Amino acid sequence: MDFSEMDYFSSSSSMGIEEMISTPVSETVSAKHLSTSRQVPTPPSSEADSPTSRGSRQPEDEITVAVSTAFFPGAQIEHLPSDLILASSDLVFFYVHSHKLLSSSENKFDNLLPVDGSGFKGVVDTASGMPLVPVPESSAVLNVILHTLYFLPFNHYAPTLDTLAATVTSLKTYGMQVKEYVARGTHLFQLLVLHAPLNPMELYIVAASHDLQDLAVACSAHLLSLPLCNITDDMAQRMGPSYLKRLFFLHLGRIDALKRLLTAPPTAHEPTLSCNFMEQKEMVRAWALAAAYLAWDAKPDLPVSTIRQTMQPLADKLSCNLCRQAMSNRIKNVITQWVSVKATI
Repeated sequence: MDFSEMDYFSSSSSMGIEEMISTPVSETVSAKHLSTSRQVPTPPSSEADSPTSRGSRQPEDEITVAVSTAFFPGAQIEHLPSDLILASSDLVFFYVHSHKLLSSSENKFDNLLPVDGSGFKGVVDTASGMPLVPVPESSAVLNVILHTLYFLPFNHYAPTLDTLAATVTSLKTYGMQVKEYVARGTHLFQLLVLHAPLNPMELYIVAASHDLQDLAVACSAHLLSLPLCNITDDMAQRMGPSYLKRLFFLHLGRIDALKRLLTAPPTAHEPTLSCNFMEQKEMVRAWALAAAYLAWDAKPDLPVSTIRQTMQPLADKLSCNLCRQAMSNRIKNVITQWVSVKATI
């Protein structure tokens, strides 16, 4: 595969998770093929000193290394060539720019990039002449971290929520401004939000634990169907008291708003020969019974269809046209106001 032909800008961030086709994070290539770039590290051999390996060295053209499909030697990501190699925990090499990492970090990338006036201080790969820094993250997580720091789209890799959550945690570990890189409109924010319908609680915890207001708001609407009693002590501890309280207030506030809407009966009409005030009490009683039924088991995610299906048959059974119209109008008014009740924290 020719690295120069790689296209990592091809996917739309609006694609749903179920529609994503994952692009490999790395590709295994021949070290001999890449040696012409003068940037490929010599992979360590776990059998270098074993008796069975002496006299049976692996030919150079058979040595392979795993290299990032986005951050590879010669990738046209920055106008300057890469000057640093990051090795993930699963031994995938990422060719990056030290100035990019250092300018984004407040702690020298968790002090993995020690520098002074004379430049980088640390282990240097003898084959490429570039600093080689191992990091504890897997290639999947490191790939997302680097795409985030370089502001590159990465939805074509179809990262899991666990990978994205680990990325957010690692950004903080490496001294990045998490709120800047997970702000509304960023690639990381858009990918995280795509997971809200399927994993709203886990995503809410990620947002809450890093005080990511916009992300928490975006996924809180998907938590309306969650019974609050299902929140474990561990969940509560991870999200913290502030966001836990806001989630409770969202649920309780919507339930209270629903009950208030159902309390007011339809407006009575002027007495007629066929329907006086006494006869209109039939409409009020019907409304009160239906309202009590809905309020008894009120939920913050009560569907509009349930309100309509519960109330409208009662209106249809009224013999007075004016009473029937009054109840129908009240039903429409309740539905309109219920839809407008705030559905996020």
